[in-house]
Amino acid sequence: MVSIKDIAKKAGVSISTVSYALNGNPKVTKETSSRILAVAKELNYMPNAAARSLKKRETKIIGAFLTDFNGAFYGELLQGIKEVLNKKGYDLIVCSGAQSHRLLPERNIDGAIVLDSSFSSEEILQYAELGHKLVVLDRELNHSNVNQVLLDNKAGAALAMEYLIEKGHRKIYVITGPEASFDSMQRLQAVRQAVERHQPLAYTQIQGDFNKSAGEEAAERIIQEYTEPVAVFCLNDEMAIGLYNAVKESEYRIGTHIHIIGFDNIELTQYTEPRLATIDYSKRKWGALASEQLLKLIADEEIDHERIYVTLVKGDSVHAV
Repeated sequence: MVSIKDIAKKAGVSISTVSYALNGNPKVTKETSSRILAVAKELNYMPNAAARSLKKRETKIIGAFLTDFNGAFYGELLQGIKEVLNKKGYDLIVCSGAQSHRLLPERNIDGAIVLDSSFSSEEILQYAELGHKLVVLDRELNHSNVNQVLLDNKAGAALAMEYLIEKGHRKIYVITGPEASFDSMQRLQAVRQAVERHQPLAYTQIQGDFNKSAGEEAAERIIQEYTEPVAVFCLNDEMAIGLYNAVKESEYRIGTHIHIIGFDNIELTQYTEPRLATIDYSKRKWGALASEQLLKLIADEEIDHERIYVTLVKGDSVHAV
């Protein structure tokens, strides 16, 4: 790899003069600067980004750590993150998997937005203690270098359950997310509180994983056990769509025999017939706010934790019984 030492030797100037010229410093005359740049181009010189970022102690790159990229949820979230970062002169890299965690201690990124269950809270706090700036979207942590931008999962789940109960449903299935998912645990906690408040209820919990296939598998059990109209709260829309598709292929009708509500209001729900009831919030706003909070952390500004609020979207997939 060509270095500035090689350019200095060929141009017949000092290394510091080459450095000034490459960085546009006015200490170097236009004539000398033009000659140095011509030599750099001739030698196919590429600046060493790692060395430059180490000297400046910044890379102008932010990492977004996700458990996976499956489903329709992540696109809007990442778009919101990217838009704010780009306006502020930062770039975004999206990461998944344990090996990518090295980007933080190796200082290849200036900070991180974490929605990744493979990141343990202990690991995040360890990085924070070393001075790294992080925003978490999937857990509650107390550290001056960690900010929380959390979705109001409990309020959303409570809205969904109250909607079903107000419609007269007393037999309710709930399809959960992965056991390690913070969002699923928060939503499930609100579900159980609603069940306790409205006894007697016939409540059945089915383990899911936030993927469409989990909704399809749950549908098989619900259809097999069917004796009377039931309501199903899927803790995300991906599973609700899987359930929806499976019920559509059965003898039962959505909104008549099996009543369904989801969570996330992904774009696909707008095209379901009957329209899927769900819980809405702005995924783009969530991502944008996470970026804003992280940049404030990096700038050592004082900030408070933030919360993303939710609303109920009614739909004909749920009717009164």
